Amino acid sequence: MLSANPLVFPTEPGALQLQGPAGAIECLVDLPEEATAIKGCAILCHPHPMHGGTMRNKVVTIMERSLRELGLKTVRFNFRGVGESEGVFDEGVGEADDCRSVIRWVQSVCPNEPIWLGGFSFGAFISIKVAHEFPIQQLLSIAPPAGRYGMDELTPPQCPWLVVQGDEDEVVSAEAVKQWVADLEPSPQLVMMDGAGHFFHRRLMDLRGLIKNHVQSSLN
Repeated sequence: MLSANPLVFPTEPGALQLQGPAGAIECLVDLPEEATAIKGCAILCHPHPMHGGTMRNKVVTIMERSLRELGLKTVRFNFRGVGESEGVFDEGVGEADDCRSVIRWVQSVCPNEPIWLGGFSFGAFISIKVAHEFPIQQLLSIAPPAGRYGMDELTPPQCPWLVVQGDEDEVVSAEAVKQWVADLEPSPQLVMMDGAGHFFHRRLMDLRGLIKNHVQSSLN
């Protein structure tokens, strides 16, 4: 693992450690193929730590792959108390601080580069919670947990925003997501995926293509 808080963005994919408000934050950095690389870095948040969520979750991994194939550098990280990240679960408060720390590090090592932000389920909640505080190029929310965690009280960001929801989600109510999106101003783009459950089993490649198709306009 690379040393804590490297002063430049890594030139090789792999693990690194950042210093966060609760101690070390374990991260994974991935890089696009040189021929497709563009300026920009995507930061991705994982699902609920108390339900087995980690940065290696399959949906988070397919989000990462989709954006890397579009030419972006990517950073996944474990919230406090997950994997090698220090600290303990903090009901979404400390986890938002973890996310802010990762964003600020990317800002420091990739100055003047667009920052993309995304998350799955609980990770979608965290990324939405902090997005309005930063100049985000594109926000990507997969199965945002509408009706939970105070989602209705969050400040919507002004950036382009894609929400993807499976219509057979057994964890997050698809109807609740539709209503939540309808009540937002500005309203994100909502794409419902027919026949998809919460974890997009057997639909991950479809999700990959959907993401790539719907964020093209935000690429530099």
